Amino acid sequence: MPVHRRSQLLARALVLTAAATTALGVTTAGSAQAAPGGPDAPDRKDVKAQVEQLYDEAEQASEKYNAAQDAQRRLQGETTTLQGEIATAQDQLNQLRGDLATVAGAEYRGGGLAQTAQLMLSSDPEGYLSRARTLGQAATRQQETLHELVTRQRRLDQRRAEAGGKLAALEESRRTLADSKQQIQQRLAKAQKLLNGLGAAERARMSAQDAREAEQRATRGTDRLDLGTAPPASERGAAALAAAVRMIGSPYVYGSTGPRAFDCSGLMYYSWRQAGVTLPRTSQAQASAGQRISLSEARPGDLVIFYRDMHHVGMYAGGGVIVHAPYPGAKVRYESVNAMPVSGVVRL
Repeated sequence: MPVHRRSQLLARALVLTAAATTALGVTTAGSAQAAPGGPDAPDRKDVKAQVEQLYDEAEQASEKYNAAQDAQRRLQGETTTLQGEIATAQDQLNQLRGDLATVAGAEYRGGGLAQTAQLMLSSDPEGYLSRARTLGQAATRQQETLHELVTRQRRLDQRRAEAGGKLAALEESRRTLADSKQQIQQRLAKAQKLLNGLGAAERARMSAQDAREAEQRATRGTDRLDLGTAPPASERGAAALAAAVRMIGSPYVYGSTGPRAFDCSGLMYYSWRQAGVTLPRTSQAQASAGQRISLSEARPGDLVIFYRDMHHVGMYAGGGVIVHAPYPGAKVRYESVNAMPVSGVVRL
């Protein structure tokens, strides 16, 4: 097993503190603990491995949840706009139909005689010819109105079909949202049950050890954080990094974008918003939000994407260090960029 994975087993065994589980409606049964060291006490190494896997699955489901939530908001807005346009177009069609009905009624009341017959019977031929020219112009306008009516009806039908598609997509996003939330809840509950078997004192020791190890990774075993001297790639990058650093100590909560709690992509979203840039919501989408560069080119403010499926993201702070929201049970903090497998670096 790679060193960076072994170093995270303790860290990720802390999955799902009360704050994280409450955010997604997960309840834990603290009374269902085995006595530490008792005959039914679980194997610590086995628990760590299982919780590690559950954490990874929960974070992957969390990014799906974030994406579905983002799609739901977008589709809801687009659907509302379309429905408003449809209502306006229907009113316009009704008005056009009324205009055509008025003209048709006038023609009917005119008796339907041919223009030649009406001219022969008229006591005022010159006046009739003048009125006929006016009627010809009215007929042209009527044809134009009829053409516009057909065109608008076609557009209205297209809009209604588009709205139907948006509503179907909205319903699908709702199902995805519910399914992803259920997956997160199930994995968090399983992880908490495993952790409960270790006992509160041992979990506290693991939490303290996790914080120490993260600090050692970020400071390379010294007592001082060295972020190097490389300048940020841009003024906005500097502003985003400053915002992320201000959030150090904030708790990790799935689906959160601040200002009091964050998940990994939520911290990036929030920090760059403070710099005037709106990022996509998920780590996978953020991986395509800017220019891809190599890790050796990374500058403060750049996004660092982790794991092959890109389900985690942090912000490069300099000197081989990132600031990120790690996982439930751990707070926003500095971390070595080598603590997780890097998938790519993105410059905005």
